[in-house]
Amino acid sequence: MLRQIRQAGELGQFRTPRHIIRAIVDLVDPKIDETIYDPAAGTAGFLVAAFEHIRLANSSPNAREIAEFEGKKFERGFGDRLNQAQWRKLQTETFYGNDVDPKMVSLASMNLALRGLPDVRILKRNVLTTSYDRQAKAERGLPLDGYNVILANPPFSGRIDRDRIVDDVKIGSTTATELLFVKYMMDNLAEGGRCGVIVPEGVLFGSTGAHKELRRILMQNNQVEAVLSLPGGVFQPYSGVKTSVLVVTQGGQTERVMFLHVSNDGFKLDANHDQPIEADDLPGLIAAFNSREDRWADWQARDLDQPWTENWWFADTAVIEHEDWNLSASRYRPETQKAVEHRDPRELLEELQDDVTTILGDIEALAIELGERAQ
Repeated sequence: MLRQIRQAGELGQFRTPRHIIRAIVDLVDPKIDETIYDPAAGTAGFLVAAFEHIRLANSSPNAREIAEFEGKKFERGFGDRLNQAQWRKLQTETFYGNDVDPKMVSLASMNLALRGLPDVRILKRNVLTTSYDRQAKAERGLPLDGYNVILANPPFSGRIDRDRIVDDVKIGSTTATELLFVKYMMDNLAEGGRCGVIVPEGVLFGSTGAHKELRRILMQNNQVEAVLSLPGGVFQPYSGVKTSVLVVTQGGQTERVMFLHVSNDGFKLDANHDQPIEADDLPGLIAAFNSREDRWADWQARDLDQPWTENWWFADTAVIEHEDWNLSASRYRPETQKAVEHRDPRELLEELQDDVTTILGDIEALAIELGERAQ
């Protein structure tokens, strides 16, 4: 329905492309017996994709098929290796979600019911303005100690009255929803839990105190496993905002971050973003992430005099801290003189666009910070 409407909802909702959702779910890799949560569920696309991911992982070769959606093929499984108790757990004790819009709550509930998950409850709730203690969680049948997996595409560029923001999610004096949501997700991960969240690029490089503090918390109190940089236009026709995906594991400290750069996501990057093309970086980048220890060894053994041709690279924490915890992939892209001389002009144009986006984002963030100080 949202795809046909082709515009954002009243509260800034827009449909997340299903191939992007599947890619994020593959990166985070939810498993049976884990709790899975989307605090801004929309139509429950992430929860449905996580359900299908678990079913595929628990399917024998004869219980798999190739499906096609919006011109792209993907593998689907029927979960024949799941026993009755595991099926019951998936249906009643695995998936959780909220949304502030009652229409989205209804759509999400319908979407889940059609997939065989009629008992999953999507709550009408704004997590930035309400908080639950352990008793409230118990009364609602929610996990008491956080979720094993959180997957989300929270609202971009929204603002909430400062007085309405609950203390749990506050970070500095910011009222920016994209920052508050990331803080909320980190606080609601269970020990060792994993998060995959889409964020506007400004979250990664913004220069306000709240931006820097959030990134410091991500790096020093958690393990930022990867930043997947998506091309501008992925969310057309709803929004042209440049975005990235943060993949984070709760707890510990970050030693290094893997950056994954997507030039093509399998669809033509035009005003509609609905025409399939052959070029698709996502499968290769998912494979690189899943073998990141081997890729780290390759990165360390690279010849510094040769151009780096892969669309992934690494940066260690010391370098990132020196850059004010900047997590923008383009900031750490390896360069050599030879590589600059021979690179495709389209790549150079894309980097220039990223730089312009960074500059405009800094200007906007400074304007917001000055406005908040004035208040």
